[in-house]
Formats: sequence, structure tokens, C-alpha cells
Amino acid sequence: MPSRERRPGAVALPVIIGALAGLSLTHPWGAGAMVIGAVVGGLLLAATEIIARARQRPNEIPPLWSRIVTSVALAASFGALLGFTGAGPLVVGLVFGLVAGVLGIRPQKVVLGPLVGLATGWLLGTLWTDATAAVVAGATMLVYRCLSAAVFRDAQVRLLADRVPASDLPFIVPLTARTRYVGTDYVADLAEQLGADHRADLADIGIVASLDELAGPDFDPATVDPRVREFYEHTTRFSLDIVPRLRIWGLPGYLLYRNVVARPLGQANVPMNQREAQRGMRSRIDVVTRPDGTVWFRGWIRSFRDTGEPIYVGIYTTYQHDGRGYVSVGFPLPQASFTATLVPSAFGNGGLALDSRSSDGHAGHYLAYVDQRTGEVTALAVHGFSERLEVSVDNGELTAEHNFWVFGLPFLTLKYRMIDGARSAPTNT
Repeated sequence: MPSRERRPGAVALPVIIGALAGLSLTHPWGAGAMVIGAVVGGLLLAATEIIARARQRPNEIPPLWSRIVTSVALAASFGALLGFTGAGPLVVGLVFGLVAGVLGIRPQKVVLGPLVGLATGWLLGTLWTDATAAVVAGATMLVYRCLSAAVFRDAQVRLLADRVPASDLPFIVPLTARTRYVGTDYVADLAEQLGADHRADLADIGIVASLDELAGPDFDPATVDPRVREFYEHTTRFSLDIVPRLRIWGLPGYLLYRNVVARPLGQANVPMNQREAQRGMRSRIDVVTRPDGTVWFRGWIRSFRDTGEPIYVGIYTTYQHDGRGYVSVGFPLPQASFTATLVPSAFGNGGLALDSRSSDGHAGHYLAYVDQRTGEVTALAVHGFSERLEVSVDNGELTAEHNFWVFGLPFLTLKYRMIDGARSAPTNT
């Protein structure tokens, strides 16, 4: 494991954050107090950084207490800015409680944040009539972070590895985008990066070479219905109709994610309702091949038929570990990758399920940064996100149901109907 390197000037940013927080908290008492506040704040955040980094073990994020100190300091500084608008304690508490909750991502935290903010703002406004916006904002963040840590004890993310060779993490697809936009030409760009050949829109290829690669203790490929096998091994023979169902509670968050993240990236832009799905979907598989002509990477690319706007670009790989097969789907991002690693199992009468919910140490979701110079990977395990895909034959029709959960709450369901072009004219291709 590479040793943790101290970056030059790593303490400079905490000093600035602390100094600004000190200025914000002491400005009602004049210039002399502000100078003292800035010095004390800078020293406090510098000491926090030095102690936290010294105690930080490999493959760990900085300790919770240090993250709380930093977030309180940031909240105090931004709270002072809000105070210039004349906002009172209740408004300041509500705003910073909402911000803290949204940053917590978990739906329960989103609800908790504003409640804590209102309670903190009301209490400070009642007991301390001269409480400044910086004080209210900092106190709101402090109360929220401490209460949240006590109530939600399971980690949302975990630092899994810090600057390790990609080969140490077989469940991560370490393929990144060279530009800020991924888009439908990504596989061609990947082939150029690797100095390999690119073959586009192949007529008869699957997202996996063979289901036999997925054999394991919970999955015998021989039990799978032939049409399910055909879909995985010859995906491009099928057209797909999709019916999305987004839970109402997740709509605001998904709209924000889609417009701020997905569309600008050209990645993971799933239709949010049936009206959008009716625009039609084009599906194709591009491959990157080795010099001997064998397939190196398979990219399943889906886009809206009417505009060509990307829906998603997924790189599909399979591997074996301890006698168990896995499917890893990498979603390239700028200098990073989001990977879903799924474990197969049989279900129903000839169906195949792929599930990220397993305690085997491989299945799950991972966000990885790839050092473009060394190829080393720094990876986070994203525990709050899970999914299960079930493909089966129902009343003679090949269908799939793809369910997603956020912190145990059902978030999105995608229902597919797969139509074999050899049997019926396609509707969406």
C-alpha cells in the first residue's frame, strides 16, 4: 500500500477557513476582536488538520470530529454573508439546516436538517437576542452533524482504497472519460486511448460473452431460460420498451441531479416518466478489440431516438472470484468511474437476477478516481445505493424489472419489455 503523502501547503486551506470563521463570529465586537478571532480560528483549523491527518489510517477518510469542525467553520462564514440580508435566526437556521440535510443525501437526513435548523434558530433567537447569523449557522451545523452522527450510525460512503493498482480492485471498472462530456462516442474515444480497434453498433453481440462466465454457488447457467440467455449473449437482437416509475419523494432530488449532473455529463440520464420514454430509445453495443480480434471491452450505449441525447453509457465486464461470477458495469465520468458490481442468482422459473446487495465484499457500488499519470485508483464504497435487476419470461414475453433503492427506500423502478427482432418488428431499437 502506498504511503500517504503530505501535500505541500495542505494546511493552508484550513487556516483560511478558520480565519474567515473567526472573523465572521467576532465582527460585532470590532476590529481588535476580529483580528484575535481570525488568528484563533486559523490556528484551531490548522491544528485540527494536522491532528486529524496524523491519526488518519490508510484507506480512511479524516475522522468525524475534524469534519464537523470544518463544516461548522464553513457554515459560520457563509452564515455571516446571509446575515447581511437581514435574515433572522429562524430563517438562517432553516436555510443552513436545509443545506446540511441536502448535503447528507439520505432522505431521512434531508428531513432532519430543516427541523434541526428551525429548532436551533428559534432557541438561539429566544435565549440570545443578539445572536448573529454566523453564530446561528455554525450552531445549526454543529447540532445537526452531532445528532445525525448519533442517529445514522451506518456509513453512507467508505474510503475503500487510496492510490492502489487497479488490479487490486477487480470489482471496479477503472475506465474514465478524458473530457467533461461522456456521450455516445465514448467507446470510440476509449479505443483511441488504448491504441486499440473500435467496432461500432455490432449486429449480433451481447453485453456478456457467455452466461457461463457467471457460474457460482448461487447460480447455475444451465437453469436459465434460453430466451434470458439469448438476451444477455445477443443483446442487439432485441429492441427495448421501457416504463419508468420514479417515486414522488425522489422527484425533486432527481430533477436536480438530472439537470445539474446527468445532462451536462452526457451520462446516466434515465427517463423520468412514461412520456419521456415514448420518445423512443436507441440501443447499440460498441466494442474495443485487442490485436488478436477478441473483445476487450463492451459498451452498451442507449440514447433518445429523437435527439440522440445520451441516456447512459455502460462498460460491461465479467470476472470470477473464489468460484463466483460477477458482472461489473462501469459508468465513465471525467477522470473517474462509477461502478455497479452485481452478483447473479437464479429466481423464478428460469429467470436471472443481478443484485448489488451482498456481503461478499465484491458486490456493491463504487466511485473511483483514477490517476491518469500512474493508473492508481482511489475508491469509495457507496453503501447508500443498491439495485436489483430481474430478467425472466412472463407469459411467453421476455421482461425485466430494475429496482433502485436509496438508503433502503425504493427510489426508481424501470420495467422493460424486450422484443426479439427476429420474431417481431421492433418498436424502440
